[in-house]
Amino acid sequence: MISKALQFTNDVLNQFLKNRFSLDENKVVLNNLIEGNGAIPQINQNKIVLSLINIEKETARPFNIRNNKLVNGNYAEMSPTERYNLDMLVSANFDDYTEALRFLSAVMLFFQVHYTIDAGTSSIIPVGLTKLEFEIEKITYHQMQSLWTAMGAKYQPSVIYKMRLINIQGSEPAGFVPQITNLLNTATA
Repeated sequence: MISKALQFTNDVLNQFLKNRFSLDENKVVLNNLIEGNGAIPQINQNKIVLSLINIEKETARPFNIRNNKLVNGNYAEMSPTERYNLDMLVSANFDDYTEALRFLSAVMLFFQVHYTIDAGTSSIIPVGLTKLEFEIEKITYHQMQSLWTAMGAKYQPSVIYKMRLINIQGSEPAGFVPQITNLLNTATA
């Protein structure tokens, strides 16, 4: 689900930028900022780069539905659905600083307008994703500096968005519960 959510976000943001600036080429890439050897990936050149920087488990909302009804009327006991929030760094990796700012502004406009994406707002949302919510993360200058230093990259104009509620559900049942077919009347007169 993590890969699907990030790739879907990449695709819809890319289409928004292509439409906004009348472009033929893709301008958004889902990638690391720095290769393992410390080099900047060539694919990132003059692009908006989406990078996953953190995953946190959502604990504020209950979603412990454990029994799923099967076709035969019985129930499969499943592990509870877990939901996660993804922190996504959106960086403008352009040779021209003005161009970087222009694209970053358009990205921020996209997320301001599309703060929620679901089947009602996008017909191409992948199976398994019901809704994605985007919220800008408020971090200080020092936190941003620490992030870029930890990644081993030179700062680029960037913003962090929290992508909320990525569902992860195991498909292996923990057990089965038969349906109730008889009710005994234990009350006596």
